[in-house]
Amino acid sequence: MCGIAGILSDSIDLRDEKESLWKISNSLRMRGPDSRGEFVEKSAALIHRRLAVIDVKRGAQPMSFGAYTIVYNGELYNTLEVRRELENLGYQFETDCDTEVVLKAFHMWQERSAEKFNGIFAYGIYNKNDNSLFLCRDRIGVKPLYYSHNSKTFAFASRMESLLYVDGVEPVCSREGLNEIFMLGPAKTIGKTVFRDIKELPPASYMFYRNGKSEIKTYWKLRAEPFFDTETTAQEKTHFLVTDAIRRQLVSDAPLCTFLSGGLDSSIISSVASDYFKENGTVLHTYSVDYDDNDKYFESSRFQPNKDSDYINLISDYIGSEHHNIVLNNTAVADALIDAAIARNSPGFCDVDSSLLLFCKEVKKSHTVALSGECADEIFGGYPWYHRSEILFEETFPWSRTVDVRRSILKDGFLPEGEEYSHNAYLETIKRADKLSTDSPLEARMREMFVLNLDWFMQTLLVRKDVMSMESSLEVRVPFCDWRIVEYAYNMPWSIKSFGGREKGILRKAFENELPEIITWRKKSPYPKTFNPIYMSEVCKMTEYAISDKTCPLYEMINAQAIRELMRNPESMSEPWYGQLMRTPQVLAYILQIYVWIRKYGVEFEY
Repeated sequence: MCGIAGILSDSIDLRDEKESLWKISNSLRMRGPDSRGEFVEKSAALIHRRLAVIDVKRGAQPMSFGAYTIVYNGELYNTLEVRRELENLGYQFETDCDTEVVLKAFHMWQERSAEKFNGIFAYGIYNKNDNSLFLCRDRIGVKPLYYSHNSKTFAFASRMESLLYVDGVEPVCSREGLNEIFMLGPAKTIGKTVFRDIKELPPASYMFYRNGKSEIKTYWKLRAEPFFDTETTAQEKTHFLVTDAIRRQLVSDAPLCTFLSGGLDSSIISSVASDYFKENGTVLHTYSVDYDDNDKYFESSRFQPNKDSDYINLISDYIGSEHHNIVLNNTAVADALIDAAIARNSPGFCDVDSSLLLFCKEVKKSHTVALSGECADEIFGGYPWYHRSEILFEETFPWSRTVDVRRSILKDGFLPEGEEYSHNAYLETIKRADKLSTDSPLEARMREMFVLNLDWFMQTLLVRKDVMSMESSLEVRVPFCDWRIVEYAYNMPWSIKSFGGREKGILRKAFENELPEIITWRKKSPYPKTFNPIYMSEVCKMTEYAISDKTCPLYEMINAQAIRELMRNPESMSEPWYGQLMRTPQVLAYILQIYVWIRKYGVEFEY
């Protein structure tokens, strides 16, 4: 993985913009600490920071072929297939890097090349013959890509912060951005960001920029198709698709490990990976995360019925991995809220972010690549809202069913359109769910739920995983995001997907013979959070400082009295702010992260 950026301009000689280009490059350094490269002409500049994973000694970027120059961030998992096809067409290759395959595929097939790729990627290709630019992003949106277009320049980058060093891009948050933060956050609408001048290239999209104009097109979307497989065949195909995705993603010239929580998804990945390592005469390293004294303070709930630590050693022993349990200090997790917000360039997922950031930094000490179990829940119906009838058909985001808590922390009259903004975002999403005329009301709703989870909850987790891992210079791959799995699961009837009436039932059944029964049928448990009161105490102190700063624009937006009441009575929050775990400590941390974001970037507001 890498960090990429680029600028096109007809009004500025980019050869004279060395300081700005260096600032942009430096802002990407953690995404690519191994090397840096630049391609600079009068009207175009491409910047690359490399984290070397495949063909470490070669594959420097920017890479050129004919009139085209590419900066690329990602991994292709079908590199060999595409390369052989190109070789049969007469192309020759000088490296083993997928970058060269992507570049020459574009030379051959232009924008249609994106349809041939199976992987996670974001890249830009500059054509010096007509001063045009092609941008592209993977189908699921695992790798980020942001852009900005003003009268002076067009620019793109892996990070929003990088674009703030471009002339004419200002750290301004519009009213729309405020609604994204307070009414939807930490989720966000696809294509939008918290900055007025910066947008996101949506997943499964490409853009052409020519002669001062840009055009975005979608090259892939979920289509409703009849499902003819039997339950047994569905189990077999699910097993094949998941196993194939995992094994494809185990290729690396740098040390590779897996994250292992003791839950179903990470156990499947680690089991397949361990078998692969044994075939090659090596031992898989696995990693888990916990917190100081969490055994002492753990509180069971319907969302988190048991601790991961009860299961991790069991599955590690079963697959024969060398396991490492990373135990985080609670004060450090609170302090890292600041680093996590800066890494994300926006308020984010609170301690779910900061703990992952610290965890990834520890993993990076020994490994450069990791596989993680994100996204199986969204794809195979793992969350409670798929299974609770009182939630399933509600006309709202199931992970954030009300904005009452959000409204309570704001000053009276602030963002009065907030409820409408949130509901419209929901309605626009379910419109995108392709359906069959033969779908029952339940099947039609499950398609809507699939798209809601894919476009919102899953995107939040993917941003979190990309940002926190890459801030640690660690590449994390997510096998369940293979688009073939996503397509197959979208059309699988709910009666098969929820085999045995269980969350992720088909996935459990598909792998039941390869895992201990207690792991296969363990009730889903989310990412572990800290229950230690030290964390809450630290967050309260930091948030009190933030809400007391009268010189910060945040002061005019929030209801400090209501926030202090939450500090005094943390159990008063009846429903999570977002998801399953974002309760009072996380809401306070979110407010703190908004403050950090404003102060770090000198954010100004339009409202």
